[in-house]
Amino acid sequence: MVSNVAVALGCVLFLGGFAWAAVLYQPYTVPTDSMSPTVVGGQKVLAERISADEVRRGDVVVFQDATWGTAPEVKRIVGLGGDEVRCCDAEGRLTVNGKPVEEPYLDGGVMTTEQHFSTRVEKGRLFLLGDNRGISIDSADRLTEQAQGSVPVSAVKGRVDATAWPLGGAGMLPRPSGFAELPGGVSSPGPLEPLVWAIMAGALLILAGAAYGPVARKVGGSRG
Repeated sequence: MVSNVAVALGCVLFLGGFAWAAVLYQPYTVPTDSMSPTVVGGQKVLAERISADEVRRGDVVVFQDATWGTAPEVKRIVGLGGDEVRCCDAEGRLTVNGKPVEEPYLDGGVMTTEQHFSTRVEKGRLFLLGDNRGISIDSADRLTEQAQGSVPVSAVKGRVDATAWPLGGAGMLPRPSGFAELPGGVSSPGPLEPLVWAIMAGALLILAGAAYGPVARKVGGSRG
């Protein structure tokens, strides 16, 4: 009975965790090094499917917009509709609505590009930059194009919660505290971490339950 219960509970956790994760998350391959060192080209990431009203400044998102190309891209949201985004202040920091933003994920914590810009993001659109500002082709490079390089919120396919492959670089992406004091704050992590724990616990219960029966019979036979 103990063995059967353990295996049954393990199956619920293991299969349920996988099924729920498949509903909430979509895997993507990062195409370039424009988001290095946060994520690098060739890495596989897991992006949570979100609605338009869930995007926040600082989110690393997967998006696809026809004006940028045919393939999905990965960038960081630094400005929402109505925001004034500038580069840079006297210390080399990006400013949003006049407030400097600390970006520890950048090389040296400051903007490395020589490009200076100032733009106001249109309502319903997003201003996106790569973390590797020196090589990233992003909104700052498209200021002369339609809507000053911004993309519609509807272009977002998902918010990156974690890197998944290769395993040596797998892990959760930290939320950027530099945007926390701006209106709306930063997003909360998705349910990926508890789902992973549920899958691991389920696998352990299945293995333990499957092994319990034979071990118990062997021990019982030895005593007999």
